[in-house]
Amino acid sequence: MGTDLVKTPRINENFASFKLLIRRSKIHRYGVFADQRIPANRKVIEYTGARLNRKQAKIRGDGDYTYLFAVDAYWTLDGAVGGSGAEIINHSCSPNLVSRIMKGHVLYMSLRTIRPGEELTVNYNFDKDVRTFPCSCGAPSCGGAIGKAKNSRKRPG
Repeated sequence: MGTDLVKTPRINENFASFKLLIRRSKIHRYGVFADQRIPANRKVIEYTGARLNRKQAKIRGDGDYTYLFAVDAYWTLDGAVGGSGAEIINHSCSPNLVSRIMKGHVLYMSLRTIRPGEELTVNYNFDKDVRTFPCSCGAPSCGGAIGKAKNSRKRPG
């Protein structure tokens, strides 16, 4: 079945701590960009979406597009339904954000200062049993694919 493609992505300002924009990305389709300077070690946006159990997530995760974020061994968020805009953030092998799960909430935190106009990126950290996807992040450390085993080089996409 898979998840439906998010056709008109938007930022829900209730979950963003900074001014963010969605526009075309060099990495993939759309991306989220800083519209102001974001200091290091700050909450940037919360990843939101419909809460799915393992069975529901397995059904929705079979498509070409997925906006799923596993919160724990049982619950997964589907950003395609009720997403904050964080579901549009692209993968990078050299990201400027990191995800943190706190009390059932998924927060994207800045790893370093992010300049206005810079695209926000996060390492998706797919499990090795997830199929691989081509990566086009352009980072020097990029290995060409998302979802490779942890000990091999990865490339976001």
